[in-house]
Amino acid sequence: MLMRTDPFRELDRMTQQVLGSANRAAALPLDAFREGDSFVVELDLPGVDPASIDLDVDQNVLNVKAERRTTASGDDSDVLIAERPSGTFSRQLFLGETLDADRIEASYEAGVLRLTIPVAEQAKPRKIEIRAGEGSHKEINA
Repeated sequence: MLMRTDPFRELDRMTQQVLGSANRAAALPLDAFREGDSFVVELDLPGVDPASIDLDVDQNVLNVKAERRTTASGDDSDVLIAERPSGTFSRQLFLGETLDADRIEASYEAGVLRLTIPVAEQAKPRKIEIRAGEGSHKEINA
């Protein structure tokens, strides 16, 4: 049997157990980028049942919460190594006024939760017509 000793790994594991407990949810790693007229946020949630993912928006704050249960099957299991975090995970994203929180789309595939948040219509660039003297019109990009 191969034994590996790494005191820092054990410290990381214990820290994750404490911070990922029911008292405080563990953080979710994410990427955020703009794609055309939308912002896209991708969160890593490997091994999470899609039914356990909860999304809600309250006053332009998007709350993401998910739960991953341990795979050990009760009292007859003897866990040898437990490096994958389990428990409750959560993240809050503050959405600016320029995003349309009412039209957020979400999909979950291959352990990645993908949120597409459209830019609000009032925040998109638009043309403004200016009236010049004598009834002529001129357009200016805003």
